[in-house]
Amino acid sequence: MDPGYAVAIFIAIFAIVDPIANISFFSTLTRDYSKKEKKHVANKAIISSSIILITFGLIGKYIFMIFSITIPAFRIAGGLLLFRVALSMLYGSTPGTKTTTREKEEILEREMVGVIPLGIPMLSGPGAISTVMIYISGGGIMENSVVFGSIIATMAITYILFLNADRVFNRLGKTGSLAISRIMGLILATIAIQFIINGVHDIAIDWGTEIQGLIT
Repeated sequence: MDPGYAVAIFIAIFAIVDPIANISFFSTLTRDYSKKEKKHVANKAIISSSIILITFGLIGKYIFMIFSITIPAFRIAGGLLLFRVALSMLYGSTPGTKTTTREKEEILEREMVGVIPLGIPMLSGPGAISTVMIYISGGGIMENSVVFGSIIATMAITYILFLNADRVFNRLGKTGSLAISRIMGLILATIAIQFIINGVHDIAIDWGTEIQGLIT
């Protein structure tokens, strides 16, 4: 498999999960927590988000079969969703596909903060789920292994960042964190456009083949 494609998969998953931008949120939610409590919250966030992404990666093709969804259609829909998330990241706001400000305020409960909202939907929101399902749906064993490996690698990096959230956030500051988030947004927007182009291209080929079959 092309190493460049493997890197692209990792970048796509890393960009949509966006652990760097979520450092400030983690730091804010756990501001009054002890070091042990912060580690416990980080564990819950990583475990819950990993389970969600891996599960959807494993059953994604069956969802296609049950609902008669074509891969090109899902690529276009996923691309549109990712592009919306990317625009939110570029303009420095929290993507609406993840959670709303009101929801954040309602779920700041000490026991569940690691699962909701950090694990779901901040790390494993619809955008991340769509990205994983799209790559899994069109790949073979090697490609799928790269997808799952990218999920694990991304979550490992996220875990390390969360454990060092206070130190990293103090150094980056709000401006630095926002700047990195916008860079990730630009990368994600490019990937989203490519998803849409690939979907339209596949549909055009399918239609062309059907028209040619009718003519002949």
